Amino acid sequence: MDADIVIYDGLDELDVVGPLEVLRRAGTDVRLVAHGGARQATGRWGLSFAAQGGLGERDVTILLVPGGGWADRAPQGARAEAEKGELPRAIAAAAARAQIVAGVCTGTMLLASAGLLDGRRATTHAAVLAELAQQGVTAVEERVVDEGDVVTCAGVTSGIDLALQLVEREMGAGEAAAIATAIEWRRAPAAL
Repeated sequence: MDADIVIYDGLDELDVVGPLEVLRRAGTDVRLVAHGGARQATGRWGLSFAAQGGLGERDVTILLVPGGGWADRAPQGARAEAEKGELPRAIAAAAARAQIVAGVCTGTMLLASAGLLDGRRATTHAAVLAELAQQGVTAVEERVVDEGDVVTCAGVTSGIDLALQLVEREMGAGEAAAIATAIEWRRAPAAL
């Protein structure tokens, strides 16, 4: 199993680091990727991330999109990227090379902006769930929503639950339970 996690300025750090830890503990080849190739991105709270490659340059099992800065209309973050339009277009193109597309928190809003959630069930941070519904998405108030090739989750810490759901699907319930125990995480089940 391999995964690319999209980075961009203003992302929420835990949206990246939580799933990354779970996926790496499962032995997944995880890369941080950015639109336009290898570069740095600075998260909302100042943590810097270095991309190991470009968004969409390889076929992957999982393409994971974090959120950040949507609800408070931050000058950098998911909403700013959606309004520019370039990143959603790149995500849509990269999604064609992924088996599963995952949205963490308001990363789901970027998936909606990319046209990947039309008519589907999905969730996002509670503060913007109504806004998600206005984008032609069946907004579901759940911690994790698994639609097969699209998996989304609610607020920041739910990215850990999303990653555990993906590990369970791809590697079995035993592996997901072992990782949850190792990181001392009480897991919330996915809405299927």
